[in-house]
Amino acid sequence: MNAQTPIPKAEAVTPVMAQFLEAKAAHPDALLFFRMGDFYELFFEDAEKAAAALALTLTKRGKHLGEDIPMAGVPVHAAEGYIARLIRQGYRVAVCEQVEDPAEAKKRGSKAVVRREVVRVVTPGTVTEEALLDARGANRLAAVAIRRGRAAVVAVEVSTGEVESLALDPAGLASALSALRPSEVLAADRLFADETAAHALKASGGVVQPMAAALSEPSAAEARARRLYGVETLDAFGAFEPAEISALGLIAAYLETTQAGRLPPLKPPRRAVEAAYMAIDPSTRAALEIDRAQAGGREGSLLACIDRTVSGPGARRLAERLARPLMDRAAIEARLDAVGWLAEHRALRRDLRTLLKGAPDMARALARLALGRGGPRDLEALGRGLEAAEQALALFASRPDPLSGPPALLESHLAALAPTADTARLKADLAAGLIEGPPHLARDGGFIRPGFRPELDEARRLRDHGRQAIVELEGRVQVASGVPLKARHNAVLGYFLETSAKQAEPLLKPPLNAQFIHRQTLANQVRFTTTELVELDAAIAQAGQRALAMELETFEALRAAAGASAAPLQAAAEALAELDCSAALAEWAEEARAVRPQVEDSTVFLVEGGRHPVVEAAVTREGQAFTPNDCRLDGSGDQAARLAIVTGPNMAGKSTFLRQNALLAVMAQAGSFVPARSLRLGLVDRLFSRVGAGDDLSRGRSTFMLEMIETAAILVQATDRSLVVLDEIGRGTATYDGLAIAWATAEGLYQTNRCRTLFATHYHELAELEARLDRVCNLSMKASEWNGDLVFLHEAVPGAADRSYGVQVAKLAGVPPAVVARAWEVLDRLESEGVGKARLEDLPLFAVPPVALAAEPSPLERELARIEPDELTPRQALDELYRLKGLLL
Repeated sequence: MNAQTPIPKAEAVTPVMAQFLEAKAAHPDALLFFRMGDFYELFFEDAEKAAAALALTLTKRGKHLGEDIPMAGVPVHAAEGYIARLIRQGYRVAVCEQVEDPAEAKKRGSKAVVRREVVRVVTPGTVTEEALLDARGANRLAAVAIRRGRAAVVAVEVSTGEVESLALDPAGLASALSALRPSEVLAADRLFADETAAHALKASGGVVQPMAAALSEPSAAEARARRLYGVETLDAFGAFEPAEISALGLIAAYLETTQAGRLPPLKPPRRAVEAAYMAIDPSTRAALEIDRAQAGGREGSLLACIDRTVSGPGARRLAERLARPLMDRAAIEARLDAVGWLAEHRALRRDLRTLLKGAPDMARALARLALGRGGPRDLEALGRGLEAAEQALALFASRPDPLSGPPALLESHLAALAPTADTARLKADLAAGLIEGPPHLARDGGFIRPGFRPELDEARRLRDHGRQAIVELEGRVQVASGVPLKARHNAVLGYFLETSAKQAEPLLKPPLNAQFIHRQTLANQVRFTTTELVELDAAIAQAGQRALAMELETFEALRAAAGASAAPLQAAAEALAELDCSAALAEWAEEARAVRPQVEDSTVFLVEGGRHPVVEAAVTREGQAFTPNDCRLDGSGDQAARLAIVTGPNMAGKSTFLRQNALLAVMAQAGSFVPARSLRLGLVDRLFSRVGAGDDLSRGRSTFMLEMIETAAILVQATDRSLVVLDEIGRGTATYDGLAIAWATAEGLYQTNRCRTLFATHYHELAELEARLDRVCNLSMKASEWNGDLVFLHEAVPGAADRSYGVQVAKLAGVPPAVVARAWEVLDRLESEGVGKARLEDLPLFAVPPVALAAEPSPLERELARIEPDELTPRQALDELYRLKGLLL
């Protein structure tokens, strides 16, 4: 808290402010949304921060120690939008609700304060509300722990209930976290002293939350994890390593704190091993723009280019596949089988995609319901999701070629869509009980279909047609008494029967006085009631409340039924997402003329006619054609090079060539078809890319230093099954230093790491490696000169480039002609005399080309020099402008 608006102590404050201070003390690092009627109010420094972040009006409420208390507020009905903006800015929000009806509070005394409690803490990794989530992006909460030299990452998607645990070497933390891209990361505070762990946490991209180290102690962590799942032992989930238990304990502790005791329907932890996925470090992921472009957005990435999914869950599943390509050949082939089968069955795929386009996000709806944040629309989403599951089953059952059944992976998805007795009952109840297009909030009422509960229909009839019931009663009492009674209503008496004083006389005498109860006598009227009218009056008054209470009771019953069927509902939701993902990949494969890759256990990398999917899409939109290229590498075979030295001018396509081959490997192991005539791929365990320049000034690292750090990581971690693409290693230092580093790096990758490598460089001396080493080849990006201009052909051909064409590229870039001419002069001198013999004194730094010195001023320049603008009238200036323009014609 700042010095201007400190949080006061609880003594000597009002009861309401004492409540605020108690809640704030429990959540000092969160902005406290304190419910007061129809508003959430913020006080003290919270108010100042929220006002600045949300552009709210900062007001004052009361005083403390003689100083005004800052206050800001937001309406309850609009709170989600404000909370979303705060979360995106990195804040945490504690929501303190009124948990007691004001009428109940008054029973304790006229000055009693309504009870309030923090019902949840909203953090980046725990949001579940539809307005706060990206429908097409995952929102993960991750925890990191290190025990006994082993690291673990546990990630939970609170909005869907998915949990994954990964045990790995600490050096792989950065790759694992960058693949998960969590919104929030938990770590014991002691981990920040570990440089490797601290770097991985920073590179994760999520908000990092330090946790007390005691929460990650194995015994306490295991107890919390058991409590999280409501089990006596975790043995059924697998044999967890100590680090995994610690990370899972951090997740459990955080959920207990932020969810105020209400936990999402979590699936059992899915255990993975480090070797299950292709390792891609953060810099490689950024350089290849797999799921995010280097500019920061999704547009321009591989994911955006190939994404043809029609649902949010399907989009999230596709992003997960690309983020973590598989190392299991059988699993890859299963995915490819599914994509291939759907590509062949075009009509079925079209109908399936049309069906899935309208399918709701069942998993997130179920999570909101379990956490008490869901509403009637979430129940409706479950019903529509179950209906979509049945329709998808029927679609596959009605295919015209029943003998050519779908492959095993699709069959497993279809099996998950099959209804159980519980889900069938739930679907029927939801269809019968909910109206179409129900309100967002249960407290609004009006979402139960008429006829579902007769007693609710009666309450609604009284609420909506109470006047008609009164009119009917009025007619009956007039007939029974013979007196012209009229039904009236006021706020004091409620409903009553009224007549004139004279006509009221029979009602005041036996036997009618036993039926008609005298209520009030005025100057000209007498008012009565009856037992039936009293009951009807009470029923009408309470009908609205009773109707809403019955609707809420019905909602809770349906919500409980959904919770009881959480497992099959989650399985169906996952199956629909997988179907959407596979169908989308098949759709894109047809559009892009992609082919099925041949995945092997060898170290071959053989591409024929490969294309960069993102660049091809961009040039196609401009009406141009993309030039395909072949690439042949093999870590151990005799038919291909292990190291390819790629040379050629800038802008000729070297970086595109390198990136496209790396992306082909990612796509193939993700289970996607690839843009090529053919691809044979030996499984890649680690993918490394050093492409492009950058720096890390916050850590005192220059571009060259960062390049060397990344190069060192490649040389240490790459194996004979890895694929490495390097672009311009050594360019950030002196020429001879850079050449030496590039040469030694190339030799190290070839002789020690023995990995498949594409090495782009402007150091043409590296071309000599082809003659020195038996499995090194030279490739060059073809370019030709035409009438003094450079034409890029974007074709990779055998052999080394004969020159760099740097001056021509400078000309194409728009460098002034005088500078280009001077560059040619210097280049000719250096090439004719050699770098070591060039007489630098003959090349003064600021020498000007003779052609520039001899140039005479043009007629236009002479005329401009003659004009004195200050001596011209506006009319004369306009005339001069037209005259000067004429000189250009």
